[in-house]
Amino acid sequence: MSELNAPATPWRAEVIQDFARSELFQRTFQEGMDLVEETAGYLDGAGRQASKLLSRDAALAYAAESMRLTTRLMQVASWLLVQRAVREGDMAASAACEDRYRLAAEDICRATGEGAAGLPSVLAGLLDRSERLYERVRHLDRRMYVEGDTDAAPHPVLSQQDRLKTAFGG
Repeated sequence: MSELNAPATPWRAEVIQDFARSELFQRTFQEGMDLVEETAGYLDGAGRQASKLLSRDAALAYAAESMRLTTRLMQVASWLLVQRAVREGDMAASAACEDRYRLAAEDICRATGEGAAGLPSVLAGLLDRSERLYERVRHLDRRMYVEGDTDAAPHPVLSQQDRLKTAFGG
């Protein structure tokens, strides 16, 4: 486990399980899976046709951005599937804290392309939506799993409950 990973304390496991059971998770999961499906359909169909009509430079930008888009969405989908596994009891919340289940390839996923101006509008829209979804999931990931980040402080109520349990031997 890396030094950025938070230990799987009881309050952290509770936060992870509560999130996995929440309406926010359900909406985010549905949005993510819908975007993955929409993107796959576009890249395999209309996007493939549109890319053939681009100039050489624009086609290179299209290839780079479609790879970034795919990487970003696969990272999000993987993370969401782990949270669903926690919700369904197929994975312990403590296991979800492991590096291999966290968002990765951040340098690729958070980078923005230079030649996006000449890209088809549908691809540009998918890129924008995937960036916003990735950033929301990244925020959730940090809030739930990263230790030492001032934005990732434990929930104040759960933190106080943990202190009380420790003080009273519970």
